[in-house]
Amino acid sequence: MQDKLRAMRRRRHFISAGLAFGLLGTWTAMPARAADAGPLLVLGDSLSAEYGLARGTGWVALLQKRLQESQKNVPLVNASVSGETTSGGRSRLPALLKQHKPSVVVIELGGNDALRGLPLQSTQGNLDAMVRAARDAGAKVLLVGMQVPPNYGSGYTRQFEQLFSKVAQEQKVPLVPFLLAGIGDAADSAQWFQADRIHPTAKAQPRMLDNVWPQLSKLLP
Repeated sequence: MQDKLRAMRRRRHFISAGLAFGLLGTWTAMPARAADAGPLLVLGDSLSAEYGLARGTGWVALLQKRLQESQKNVPLVNASVSGETTSGGRSRLPALLKQHKPSVVVIELGGNDALRGLPLQSTQGNLDAMVRAARDAGAKVLLVGMQVPPNYGSGYTRQFEQLFSKVAQEQKVPLVPFLLAGIGDAADSAQWFQADRIHPTAKAQPRMLDNVWPQLSKLLP
C-alpha cells in the first residue's frame, strides 16, 4: 500500500513538473515569434534615398540605428529610389511585398508627382492602392505626407496636402502629416537644404526621423 502511495505521489510530481515546463516553454517562445516578424520596408523617393548625402547619414539609416538602440529586433529594407513617383512605387510594391514579406510598410511618395504636375486624383489613387496592397499582404502601414511651396498656388497647395489626410482617413492608417515639418516651414529653412533648395542636408535628417518616429514606433512588433 505504501509503495502504491509513493508511486502516485511520484506521478503527480512528474505531471506537475511537466505542466510547469510546458507553460514555461509557451511563455519563452513568445519573444521568438516577435523576432521572426517581417522587416520594416521604406518605400520612398530621394528624400528617403540619401540624395546628395554621404551614405549612412539619411533619416532611414538613422532609423536603423534607433531601432538598434531601442532594442527593436526589426530588420530594415530601404527600397527608396530618387525621382520615384506614386505610380512607380505602386508598380514596384507587389514584388517588394512578395520578396521581403514586411511587417510594416512606410510609404513616403508624392513629392515628385507635384514637381511633374501630375493629376492629384492620380496621386491619391496610387497612394490608396499601395496602402491596400500592403495591408492585404499582412503589413501595417504608415503614410508619410508632403507639402509643396506656396508658388504652386494656394488651391493646389491645399489640395495636395489634404490628399494624404484623405487616404489615411479612408484607409484608417496612421499619418505623418509632413516629413519636413520644422525644416521646410522653418524661418531659417535655407540652412536645412542643399543648393537645389529641394533636398534636405545631413543636418536635417535627425529632425526628419523625429517627425516619423512617434507614429512609426507604435507599429513596430
